[in-house]
Amino acid sequence: MRRKGRLRRGLAALASFTAATGLALAGAATAQAHTPGTANAHRHGSASPAASSLPSQLFAPYFEAWTGGDPSALATQSGNKYLTMAFLQTASSGSCTALWNGDTSMPIASSTFGSAISAIQAAGGDVIPSFGGYTADTTNTDIADSCTDVSSIAAAYESLVTTYHIHRIDLDVEANAETDTAGLTRRSQAIKQVEDWAAANGQSVQFSLTLPTTTSGLDSTGKAVVQNAIANGARIDVVNLMTFDYYDGATHEMATDAENAAQALYSQLAALYPSRSSAQLWNMVGITLMPGIDDYGAAETTTVADAANVESWAAGKGVNTLSMWALQRDNGGCPGTGGSDSCSGISQNTWDFSHALEKINGGGSTGSSDFSLSVSPASATVAAGGSTTATVSTAVSSGSAESVALSASGAPSGVTVSFSPASVTSGGSSTMTVSASSSAAAGSYPITVRGTASSGSHSSTYTLTVGGGGSGGGGSLANAGFESGSLSPWTCQSGSTVVNSPVHSGSHALQVTTSGSQTGECDQSVTLKPNTSYTLTGWVEGSYAFIGVSGGATASTWASSSGWTQLKVPFTTGSSGTVTVYAHGWYGQGNVYADDFALN
Repeated sequence: MRRKGRLRRGLAALASFTAATGLALAGAATAQAHTPGTANAHRHGSASPAASSLPSQLFAPYFEAWTGGDPSALATQSGNKYLTMAFLQTASSGSCTALWNGDTSMPIASSTFGSAISAIQAAGGDVIPSFGGYTADTTNTDIADSCTDVSSIAAAYESLVTTYHIHRIDLDVEANAETDTAGLTRRSQAIKQVEDWAAANGQSVQFSLTLPTTTSGLDSTGKAVVQNAIANGARIDVVNLMTFDYYDGATHEMATDAENAAQALYSQLAALYPSRSSAQLWNMVGITLMPGIDDYGAAETTTVADAANVESWAAGKGVNTLSMWALQRDNGGCPGTGGSDSCSGISQNTWDFSHALEKINGGGSTGSSDFSLSVSPASATVAAGGSTTATVSTAVSSGSAESVALSASGAPSGVTVSFSPASVTSGGSSTMTVSASSSAAAGSYPITVRGTASSGSHSSTYTLTVGGGGSGGGGSLANAGFESGSLSPWTCQSGSTVVNSPVHSGSHALQVTTSGSQTGECDQSVTLKPNTSYTLTGWVEGSYAFIGVSGGATASTWASSSGWTQLKVPFTTGSSGTVTVYAHGWYGQGNVYADDFALN
């Protein structure tokens, strides 16, 4: 949050909080000792198995991890099944080691919060660890800003999954971190690495971005954070708005403004993810309230009635996550005080906000069930004798999670499609492997990827282009000069198209369409020889025109020119040989053009 972690009041804050709630440190210790399952989990040094996935709607208030309190005890007392635990950061700028509160005595380990997280999971809930916050984002100690090695950042995220068996990681990006382009890119690339790792290892992990907002949705800086994730192939499951601390000089009706901000975010997400349904877009929305008087003062006061109104509205829309900053504020122990870490500053009963907001938990878990299915990337090019992979992702769009069997149809002779695993629980993902034998005929083929469950079936089209080549998996770009007159097999953000002017050669070129609120990008996945050096070349025209590769290799370059300029991007493939080639234009800079790509 904008003020998260700014004041670490330690035991002093906890003492203030316990005076209001009647919870003493000794009581917390007793609660921990007697929480079902905690003692055994602690004795054996491992967390209890968590639920297989998070529900489609949940309330997960932030827990201030630096206060010394026991999260499982407070979860039990407040009735909260889910908690967002803040914060993880590095001890100093330049470090690649994530620690709870940046404290070297609190590593990511079962000895730190392990038994408490296990107890919450044993009771049917889960914990969402959160990176960043105001302090980390202004001192360069958010791990994505501090550490310059993407793999180390990804490893830190993965360690939370393997240590605590959690299913979502929250990334709080604000203040300086919002404008640190290098840090944003590293964060996005690390998310992509973790998502690929999870798909390959049968793990279920989501990512949420927590961002400041205006009453009219994300500003241009916040939108750029999401656009950076999209440009780097990172799947963002939830965009969580901090609907408080507007600091705009106005007096606010906080429930109405939270709903207005979320409605505006929905429209922004619709522009960024044009292929998603209304239900899917609403299920990407998160809303975080601040109980009582926020940091700005009495003009921004959220009441218990406001919280109840937001919960009812959000449940009806299908909003994914409600939260509040923070659980320790959910009491009326300091009337008239604004921005406290340990009380709301308004007259209320202890846990009033929790009881108002936790009603959303499991929303959509009753009634008819349904799911959605998507394939990423949506197209690829392989040489005859080669293979490529894609991730088939599912999500609960209504009702309860269900078993989804995966299949494919439309593959040409000589091409096989397999899934690992062959069925998933909706909310999970599978790795699809597409292999072309040496006898597979060159051409472009639409393959229908289908998921079938008791509620029905859904499908997505995957375009496979088989090029010449042989058994080495050398690969080649298809439609590299756009002379087919169409985009296929390139996949693009909304608005991009093939044009006949300007062109570098031939009759057609690619127009990557941008706007004041959206970047533009076109991608093509191609499988090359593993562990081999290549050079991507392409001709571009326009301001801030990028070409590059992502996925199995990461490299890019750009130019700004009113005429055609050739760009060259050297890179080395990884063990799979698969990379995504892209052309990219920066939002607000006008359309860019690309033509005559080649891989050498």
